[in-house]
Amino acid sequence: MEQLTTEMIMVMAMICVAVFLFIVEWIRVDVVAILVMVALPLLKLVSPQEAFVGFSSNAVISIIAVIIIGAGLDKTGTINRLVTPVLKIAGNSTSRIMIAISITVAAISSFMQNIGAAALFLPAIQRVSKKLNIPISLLLMPIGFSAILGGTLTLVGCSPLILLNDLLAPFHLKPFNLFDVTPIGAALVACGIGYFVLFGRFVLPRQGPSEETQDKEIPFSLTDSYEGMGEPRELHTPENFTHYREPVTIEDVRRRYLVNVVAVREPPRFTTFNPPGDMELRDNMDLVVYGSEKNIERLAEEEEMVLKPSLDVFKDALSQENSGTVEAVVAPRSALVGKTLAQAKLADHFLVTPLAIYRQGRTLVTEISNVTLGVGDAILFQGTWKRLKDLQNEKLLIFTTPIDMEEMKPEKAAFAAFWLVLALTMVIVFKIQLSVCLMTGALGMVITRVLTIDEAYQSVDWRTIFLLAGLIPLGIATEKTGAAAWIAHQVLGALGGSVPQIVLLAVIGILSTIFTLVISNVGATVLLVPLVVNMALAAGSDPRMAALVVGLATSNSFILPTHQVNALYMGPGHYRSVDFMKAGGVLSVLFLVVMIGTIYLFYL
Repeated sequence: MEQLTTEMIMVMAMICVAVFLFIVEWIRVDVVAILVMVALPLLKLVSPQEAFVGFSSNAVISIIAVIIIGAGLDKTGTINRLVTPVLKIAGNSTSRIMIAISITVAAISSFMQNIGAAALFLPAIQRVSKKLNIPISLLLMPIGFSAILGGTLTLVGCSPLILLNDLLAPFHLKPFNLFDVTPIGAALVACGIGYFVLFGRFVLPRQGPSEETQDKEIPFSLTDSYEGMGEPRELHTPENFTHYREPVTIEDVRRRYLVNVVAVREPPRFTTFNPPGDMELRDNMDLVVYGSEKNIERLAEEEEMVLKPSLDVFKDALSQENSGTVEAVVAPRSALVGKTLAQAKLADHFLVTPLAIYRQGRTLVTEISNVTLGVGDAILFQGTWKRLKDLQNEKLLIFTTPIDMEEMKPEKAAFAAFWLVLALTMVIVFKIQLSVCLMTGALGMVITRVLTIDEAYQSVDWRTIFLLAGLIPLGIATEKTGAAAWIAHQVLGALGGSVPQIVLLAVIGILSTIFTLVISNVGATVLLVPLVVNMALAAGSDPRMAALVVGLATSNSFILPTHQVNALYMGPGHYRSVDFMKAGGVLSVLFLVVMIGTIYLFYL
């Protein structure tokens, strides 16, 4: 056995200091990693070139590219389009809804950051919970855990697995392919979903938010502050709408019922936003209106229209992500002073709909196009965020509500999907290096203007990048000084020397799980892979499988709400830490059993 040297002691001391700082969080984790990266060459434990090699590693570049590709899919709404068909398949059953969304989220997590997949589905889960009166606590935790488990389905599903091949390279071990981990990941996802289907009623809290909390969480709606304005409602004209009646125009609806029509879809699929007042309503039209609930119901009854319970045809086009209402005030010296909205032609130029004017304590809804505007008049506009932003940029009005919604690009969805498929095809078919394939997809997103280059930069979590790049040289130092081999021999000695392979893998899985509960999964992977490879080599076991257990077990983050997905869902689900311990504790044990069992059956 190698003798303990000064360099080994220094490396182990740095590992202990880094882990301690990760736990107490006196310094941000990425700053800790940078401190380690700078200290190692100063102590001559690695060369200056080795200290900064992390920034050019295959793993770091791959993670950057995966994040950009995920941002492009999010920007185009590609993932959101899966929600509706998934919910239709699920129906009204709590179990079926949980299973359907969990499988979908897990599949998405296999190709993008799991926090992104979880965040995309959060609004849809909240709507389903409210609509079907299902306690949201029964849905969020199983779906969030599925997002974490989905990261084990492919080699690009989570940062530890992306990092794995780079950490194996110094040992000259065969790298893993994109789908080598899929059988294990599929078993883990199935286990997680099955666990909540069978035992969810015993381990999940059923309480919903209190009435007081619910009231606090209802988002402020600008239309509520305008008398006679409500939420958008969708109507449908029947097939015989134009039979035996005088033509009904958009202006007629506004004048007779004090209801504003903001969008119309004619058969087969021709959509008009801010339709002109002289436009006639015909058979089989769908229209979205704003007005008081009483007036909308009167319109539907008297004109024999079908009032839908929620937005249907326009659910994507007029979703909160794509459109909304804003209030803008006529400022002193504005070019609009003394003009009417009809004369200013704002609706025609910007394709936005003026819904109401607030003047001196009164809300004007009728004939607002012919109202002469004065200083201080507040106008309520409806439109897409892009159109409203264009209006704001004209500086004719002072916007009292900021337009901070991200502009979506649904027209670029085909491009986003193409670049994802191309990147995966390059990996699977042409066997090109992972970082090159993924960066090709990320670059394609920018070239085809799915994202601007600034948006691509902004989407990357640079804290994670510096954390990873800063810890890679610590892994190099651990191996280079012989500290990993020394620790491995000490652990094996404590285990009794000759250890069966399955026992060794179980010990590694438990150790990885403990590490990832107190430090980041990236940090745990970098620190443990050199150690466990040496342990496996000393014990005569397969070092690749030992490293794979680390890459997978660092996703076993269910006991504490420290994982990003758990933290995201903790508030909306009204969970306590004890809820994660109760449900996550059992799942953590199942995770280790299923992972080791699958590896033993298929890989050993």
